[in-house]
Amino acid sequence: MHADISRDTFRPERHYSAVLAQQGRVQLDADANEQAAIQLARARTVAADLIGRYGGPRDATGFAVGFVPGKRELDDLTIGGGRYYVDGILLDADRPAPGVPVPDDEARTAEEGDGGQDGEGAPAPAAPEPPAGWTYWDQPDAYRDPERPGDRLPAQFPYLAYLKVWERSVTAAEDPLLREVALGSAMPDTAARLKVVWQVLPLPGAALELETADGSPQNQDQVRKAFDRWVAAQEPKARMAARSRRPEHADEEPCLVRPDARYRGPENQMYRVEIHEGGTAKEATYKWSRENGSVTFAVDELDGTWVELASLGSDDKLDLNVGDLVEFTDTGAIGRGEPLPLLRVEELDLPGRRVRLSGEPERHVGRRPELHPFLRRWDHRAGGRHTGGGTGGSGRPGQGAGKLRGGALRIEEGGWLPLEDGVHVYFEPGGTYRSGDFWTVPARTATGDVEWPTDAARRPLLRSPHGIGTHYAPLAWVLSESAVTDLRLAFGPLAAPVPAASEAELAAERAAEEEAVAAERAAAQAAQPPAEAPGSTEDGSGS
Repeated sequence: MHADISRDTFRPERHYSAVLAQQGRVQLDADANEQAAIQLARARTVAADLIGRYGGPRDATGFAVGFVPGKRELDDLTIGGGRYYVDGILLDADRPAPGVPVPDDEARTAEEGDGGQDGEGAPAPAAPEPPAGWTYWDQPDAYRDPERPGDRLPAQFPYLAYLKVWERSVTAAEDPLLREVALGSAMPDTAARLKVVWQVLPLPGAALELETADGSPQNQDQVRKAFDRWVAAQEPKARMAARSRRPEHADEEPCLVRPDARYRGPENQMYRVEIHEGGTAKEATYKWSRENGSVTFAVDELDGTWVELASLGSDDKLDLNVGDLVEFTDTGAIGRGEPLPLLRVEELDLPGRRVRLSGEPERHVGRRPELHPFLRRWDHRAGGRHTGGGTGGSGRPGQGAGKLRGGALRIEEGGWLPLEDGVHVYFEPGGTYRSGDFWTVPARTATGDVEWPTDAARRPLLRSPHGIGTHYAPLAWVLSESAVTDLRLAFGPLAAPVPAASEAELAAERAAEEEAVAAERAAAQAAQPPAEAPGSTEDGSGS
């Protein structure tokens, strides 16, 4: 979550069931966020336990996939409305119905006039009816582009249509309606939101490695099992640890807080270490922010390398400075999950609320105002290994940055990498990394330390990424233009009609059951052979 939060205290292994507010205490964002996380985790766990990994209600199962052949290699898929659950997460595929606008004055006058003589005053033509459901090309959060060959459906059959599900945070930079305008432009935004994102994507049949000789499935279960193996291979195998360590020459900098502390930042921070480019350690890069990546600036206009911002930061700590590295992105780029080059701020025009970047942003990003383009600031720097080549928004030098690739830092496994103010991170050797995955490291001045789990010997523990949690489900096996095999699962309601019965009827039923039991016992006793007399022999004579 790129949100301005103090820390994330939700720990499933602690088995907390609720957060209890106490009178006279300070209320923190972490407490409210943990309560929401507890309730959400419980609801999704119950749903997954009852439904299974994925499934939809029998009478309203969503995401039915149909094939629509197209021209110039632009085939399409229809996506039926309804609901579906993936790992307990509710997805809604229904397309919102458009509202009914109030007729404008000219149209109203025409309707009340003379019926439009000589062609004048004719009623305005009705707007075309929107489609009832989604398609592959216009699904709301996938942002497929027909001009990009990689977005097109596979040219060869068969292939699998599957669901990819994840959550992301949304702030007022992306959704201006979240901002309360009554607070004024000088006030920051209030709460952020979490949004469930679903995308219907294709997977070539060759990627499934089906066990049949010709690659064609024998049944639906075989396709599902092959897909499960593919999903398991997508999970990142990266782990990171963090610690605080007193910087060298600390005694020479008495202006910083607590010279004897290991974390020597002037204030509490929520560090975010995020993977930029994915892959192996040789290919992957990372970036970090001391504000959990929450410092963003909405963009009003883009002119080459000049970017006009809707507003500047509320203070020096949350503003932009020359030398800052920023990510120029928008809602579409975030939905696609593709890393974009980080650009350097070269020049500031404060009266005009403009900044000049080191390069022009990617051509497919930031050109559509409805996708709400914005800048996100990151706090690492290019420079030496232990001291950075500039100062961030807090006035402190960025550290731990060597040579950059695409504006991000190269991952070095097996050693402690410094960020700043004594905060270090460690990447486990042999990892594979996925773009967008992240770790958060709260740093506190009161303890001079970071909040990170340790063992009994106070050694930092390696942890998998805090996110992004990605979930998958198969939808359809597209064999040809006319053959689509449905792979969805459905469940029926648990409730059943209660039989109507009076007390007398229930008593008679119990009596009948008791009589039946007594009759069975009597029949069993009658069927038993009579017992032989003591001392009798086979010929009937005594001993």
